[in-house]
Amino acid sequence: MPLVFRYKGFRFFFYSNEGSPREPIHVHVIGQGGEAKFWVTPTVSLVSSDSLNARTLRELEQAVVENATLIQETWNEYFRT
Repeated sequence: MPLVFRYKGFRFFFYSNEGSPREPIHVHVIGQGGEAKFWVTPTVSLVSSDSLNARTLRELEQAVVENATLIQETWNEYFRT
C-alpha cells in the first residue's frame, strides 16, 4: 500500500492491487475514524466516503487537488504507466 503523503493526520495512499483492469488514477484517504476515495483524473471528485463530515471531505478534496501532480507521478512510477 504505497503512501503518497500525509495531511493533518490523514494518510493518502493507493493499494498495490487496484483491480484488473486497473481503475483510473485515484487515492484513498484514511484517518480520524473515517475514510474516503477520490478520483484524481480526469478531474478530482469524491467517489465514496464513510464517517467523515462534509467540511472534512471538502478539505481533503482540496488537499487532493493541491497534490494531484504528486499523486499522478507516484501512481505512474509505481505502476510503470
